[in-house]
Amino acid sequence: MLAFRLTISCQLRKELQRALQSAQRLGKVRLALRILAILALASGQSESQVAATFHVSLDTLRHWKLQFLCYQLKGLQEKKPSGRKPKLTKTQKQQLAALIEAGPQACGFASGCWRSPMIQQLIYDQFAVCYSVHYLAQLLKNLGFSYQKARFVADHLDSEKRRLWQQQTFPQALRLARQQGALLLFGDEASFPQWGTLSYTWARQGQQPSVPTSGKRKAYKVFGLIDYFTGRFFYQTTAERLNSVTYEAFLTAVLAQTQQPIVLIQDGAKYHTSRATKAFFAKHQERLTVYQLPSYSPDYNPIEKLWKKIKEQETHLHYFPTFASLQEKVEHALLKFANAPKEVLALFGFAA
Repeated sequence: MLAFRLTISCQLRKELQRALQSAQRLGKVRLALRILAILALASGQSESQVAATFHVSLDTLRHWKLQFLCYQLKGLQEKKPSGRKPKLTKTQKQQLAALIEAGPQACGFASGCWRSPMIQQLIYDQFAVCYSVHYLAQLLKNLGFSYQKARFVADHLDSEKRRLWQQQTFPQALRLARQQGALLLFGDEASFPQWGTLSYTWARQGQQPSVPTSGKRKAYKVFGLIDYFTGRFFYQTTAERLNSVTYEAFLTAVLAQTQQPIVLIQDGAKYHTSRATKAFFAKHQERLTVYQLPSYSPDYNPIEKLWKKIKEQETHLHYFPTFASLQEKVEHALLKFANAPKEVLALFGFAA
């Protein structure tokens, strides 16, 4: 076929654009691709440019062009394929899983979260296989993925400090604890508000669920430490402010409850690194060695997972009419995990 410029009327262009929006909404990747190619040709791009942009051969592009010239939009519609639909091989599925784990932006998408139509497009671009968007959920489940709520990670993380902590600082702390027969304790604090916290729940479509709240701006706070070797859980509750004084009181109580040396791993909260707290550490340096986590790295502190579990299982979507009812619920949850060291040990998967 001789190359020539394709021109279309304004009315036909509008029809193509409407058909394109419909195809994108319904997940018809191939039809959307063909319409985009025709619109690109009509805008003055050469056949070689369009073929390169859409990763198709010149023969394929010219076939689409001929079908459009003969039958217009109807000529671009997908025909029901004969025989069995093509499927991804085992190797291709492994490659797909690696691409998904790399994230949408690494694969050329603008979004930070995957959506089914994006994965459908990715599979077509990479393997020339077009799955129904409705089947993708099952495919992804078979590959070990699940639909989850994303979390934010600070964009100013110091990746080098995090690498050094994983490869040098934590192994050093672990060796020291083993040499001394010490407890290796990861510490952090949590706050449980009386006004309540919300999570996901099932409800009728169009009927947003409501959960009662006392509306009182008061919270029950907890200092906590969990041991890497045994899963032992130390905690102390308070209705007071979290500061150097209350932190020192908690650590003093832990020292009184134990006879072993303690290797403490903590984050950079102000009262963890204040002048008064540093003086406390110096006073107890014979039994207490302190390591700091890198900034903005809660994922390196397994006790964060413990707080999340307690909130999900015990306080999310709960109504606390009085502060005492909140205290009772939190105390019950803390005692439950204090008596479940195996569950606590399971939180240390990152460093096992």
